[in-house]
Amino acid sequence: MEISALTRSVVKRNHAIISPDGYINSRVPGWENCTVNVIINEQMGANLCQTLITMTEKGELTGTTQLSQLFFYVIQGQVSATVDGETRKLSQGQFVYIPIEKSYRFEHPETSTQLLSFHKVYEKLNGYDVPPVLFGDAATIEGPTYLGDPALRLQVLLPDTLSFDMAVNIFTYDPGGHLPFVETHIMEHGLIYLQGQGVYMLDQEWYPIKKGDSIWMAPYCQQWFTAMGKEPAVYIYYKNVNRFPTVV
Repeated sequence: MEISALTRSVVKRNHAIISPDGYINSRVPGWENCTVNVIINEQMGANLCQTLITMTEKGELTGTTQLSQLFFYVIQGQVSATVDGETRKLSQGQFVYIPIEKSYRFEHPETSTQLLSFHKVYEKLNGYDVPPVLFGDAATIEGPTYLGDPALRLQVLLPDTLSFDMAVNIFTYDPGGHLPFVETHIMEHGLIYLQGQGVYMLDQEWYPIKKGDSIWMAPYCQQWFTAMGKEPAVYIYYKNVNRFPTVV
């Protein structure tokens, strides 16, 4: 008999591991005929929102961004996306960045199409325009080695310009690959594992991680990861970038 009180999910002061076994569905106005799981949001202390959306064949997402920009990534399946009047068919590994004050519609999905979304309040920088709508495909983006280690590869999905105050990257670790040091930094992270498994150290605590798990890391949460198993570990993650580090 399975013991229902067991889970790998953990929610702490400055980090969280959210595994699929604890998902509870949410109703989001304008997102219809789909299952929405809010993985990360400000009520846990974060400054971003991360959701996972699983669509039926009648699924539809409609809305207009206001203060927050939106990033959608197709984990599996395909769907038609219309943003600010431009329509594209998006399939696995493809994505769209939606800046503030833009209308969007996702429709005509394959059954069980799954989308990841990151939301962040946009901080405009004087002298720089708000970024445009951006469609992209991770398969066409180079993944150079990270810090000279051929076991680590990093794909940068959004342009590294001062117009953007968020970054979304895909990090790939070959089996045995690991971060070269314990990171301690001002950036916040939200992420989900697309493939593989390993062990993550967060704030001096150790957690087994596998495909489907999500992680929130607050600023200055110490972090380190090593990939384990027989296939690469791959995760897609958000971080805040390019803005002055204090409001003082």
